[in-house]
This record gives sequence, C-alpha cells and structure tokens, in this order.
Amino acid sequence: MRIVVWVSASMQYVVLIHPAEEGGYWAEIPLLEGCYAQAETLEDLLVEAREAIGSHLEALRADGQPIPIESEVIIATVKVESPAAA
Repeated sequence: MRIVVWVSASMQYVVLIHPAEEGGYWAEIPLLEGCYAQAETLEDLLVEAREAIGSHLEALRADGQPIPIESEVIIATVKVESPAAA
C-alpha cells in the first residue's frame, strides 16, 4: 500500500496584467508557460489568475512534471525618451 501526503504550501507567482483591446484585462504568468487569465475587472482577474495557476500546477503534478518556484523578482519601469524622427 502506498500513502501519499500532500503538503500545501503558500506559493507566489508574478502576474503581468494587460488591458484587453475589447475591454477588461488579461494576465499572463511568465513562469508558467501557457498560463493565462482574463476578466472584466482587476478584482475578478486576480481571482481568475489564482484559479488558472492552481489548475496549471495540478496539471503539472498530474503529468509528473516539476512545479516551478518563483525566485525573488524585482520589477521596475524605466522611462526613455522617444527617438527623434530622422
């Protein structure tokens, strides 16, 4: 008999949020290739993203693939001047 114990740990993933052309928002989770979410509001988008991440991780686990763990991430924006027209 084999006993499997699942230990649930809190994990964090970077979620990049973009405005959708048709309205609302869409999100991508860069560390989880192919993991996306879409919703009308930011609040709903974060709920959808959390569910998408959970489903993605369950699929990886079911396929016997490793679960990617986000390392420390620093996100910054850099302002640059637009190049002058030639």
